[in-house]
Amino acid sequence: MSSMDVVVKGKCYVEGRLYDRCIGVVDGRIAAIGANIDGERVYDFGGKLILPSAVDAHVHMRDPGATHKEDFATGSLAALHGGVTCVMDMPNTDPPTTTVAALREKANIAAAKSYSDFGLFAGVAQGCDPAALSAGVIGFKMYMAGTTGNLHVPSLESIRNELAEVASTGKVLAVHAENEALRGKGAEKSLGDHLRNRPNECETSAIRKLNNLAVPGLKTHVCHVSAKESLRFVSKSKERTFEVTPHHLLLDQDSKLSTYGKVNPPLRNRRDRQALFNALKEDLFTIVASDHAPHTIEEKEEDFDFAPCGMPGVETIVPLMLQLVRDRHISIQTFVRVLCERPAELFGLNKGRLCLYRDADIMIVDLMKSTEIKADRLHSRCAWTPYEGMSGIFPKAVFLRGEIMIEDGAWIGERAGRNVVESQRKPVEAEA
Repeated sequence: MSSMDVVVKGKCYVEGRLYDRCIGVVDGRIAAIGANIDGERVYDFGGKLILPSAVDAHVHMRDPGATHKEDFATGSLAALHGGVTCVMDMPNTDPPTTTVAALREKANIAAAKSYSDFGLFAGVAQGCDPAALSAGVIGFKMYMAGTTGNLHVPSLESIRNELAEVASTGKVLAVHAENEALRGKGAEKSLGDHLRNRPNECETSAIRKLNNLAVPGLKTHVCHVSAKESLRFVSKSKERTFEVTPHHLLLDQDSKLSTYGKVNPPLRNRRDRQALFNALKEDLFTIVASDHAPHTIEEKEEDFDFAPCGMPGVETIVPLMLQLVRDRHISIQTFVRVLCERPAELFGLNKGRLCLYRDADIMIVDLMKSTEIKADRLHSRCAWTPYEGMSGIFPKAVFLRGEIMIEDGAWIGERAGRNVVESQRKPVEAEA
């Protein structure tokens, strides 16, 4: 076997099990997996876990238009520190990503700033051109209710032609599933008031509408499922996939967060949270994603009615989920499936697994090293976290395409983020 560019040694997660192995890397891809491999640069992590790094399929980097909250540089660097080497950015920016010109602008910004690999969603709106957008996007996003930005569609019937065009592209349609007609407009002073304005049926009825939508070939992905009643619609299907967030798994309206916990869909009751958690353990959800949606402390400190909705999470999604593995609430297999393998599969990425020809996106984990999550140790520009004081397991090291980027909490690499739509190639075995 010829010498590798890079070799990473440790307890490797390969095909669902942990083995003492070496991962050999050539030109950024996994070229060999074996007991003994030589390389120009060898990283020996002893008995620590060697896992595929995570893919976060739902982030809002606020770039362009609101870079005082976050931009691709700060958000992607936060992602890498948390073990996420690929992020997928949503279209509700300023301008919204609904035209080829806006998409090109955002892609150029991200390419110039991003430390992690990235993909971009385009928004679905009346009059948009999915066929023209499809070559540059990882997927499409539809908003069924008002939230951050102005991409709410008045009805599914009003964009039926656009949805048919999305189906013809073969790209995934991610959906913010809340029924605008059931969204309350009453004054809000607490998380309980916010929940009353966006009750469980607001989400569940939107998912029901999606189930009744007859657009042949349309692959829909329901974002941030939050209500217990919605779980009866969650099923394994090639045409529909489902996502849950850490904040809907770990937080609820009784969390002492006030405006910092204001998010859409809302934090619900403990029964909802527990039902989601059980569904995760039963492998009903396709993926876990952060819905990283930062706002500044000053914005979150406004009166409840005026405070914006959203919370950061791209840097804490992996640590929080690893803590669940350590505490034996979920298995390491579940962790890898929902954070690495399936997000990559869903969006056609050459990532997410430690196997030949995949990108060598790798994180090193010590399950015995749990730390307290503190905002002043994180890297998002917003400078706060809803998980303050909770326990998490941050990766000891993170590799992006075989190059070490993070080690012992410090950035030691060079900025190397790429647009996965432009740079990703099919695995070699699929090309043969």
